Amino acid sequence: MQIPVQVTFRNMDPSEAVEANVREKTEKLEKYFDRIVSCRVVVESPHRRHHKGKLYHVRIDIGVPGKEIVVNHSGPKNHAHEDVYVAVRDAFNAAARRLEDHARKIRGDVKSHQVPPHGKVARLFPYEGYGFVEMSDGREIYFHRNSVVNDGFDQIEVGHEVRVAVAEGESAEGPQASAVTPIGKHHLIE
Repeated sequence: MQIPVQVTFRNMDPSEAVEANVREKTEKLEKYFDRIVSCRVVVESPHRRHHKGKLYHVRIDIGVPGKEIVVNHSGPKNHAHEDVYVAVRDAFNAAARRLEDHARKIRGDVKSHQVPPHGKVARLFPYEGYGFVEMSDGREIYFHRNSVVNDGFDQIEVGHEVRVAVAEGESAEGPQASAVTPIGKHHLIE
């Protein structure tokens, strides 16, 4: 780390033991991302007049090149945070996850979800029991009424969006769908 850790205590007396714990956990953050520029940690106790159920709050500001990563636990009350060491542990666990995510983004390891093959019903021949789906790439895929899941052939109409599983072998009509699933109002995005 280029700049030493800054530890601040609010509404409580400084504690060497807590500060040593914070510094130890800060050193471990570098294994998740080795280019940490700065780290500021604030350990806060509720006002001193509270005697029961005082929950410690820990805020961590981590400076990395071009960005500031902030961990600020202000979610639902966790009564385990009545122990300052548990509050520090949870905050640093969250900081480690954020640093791992940041490192993944920089490396380009961000997951991309592949959109399943889909299209719109282009032509439908209800009496003959088949139809054609125009795929998002422009091809037309033949499907039989038996390939529509949940016996939904009678419910689909021209223009409906569907997800398609294309069979390996082709029929006499060309590529054939082994399964056609109506998408409904959940649209796929490419």
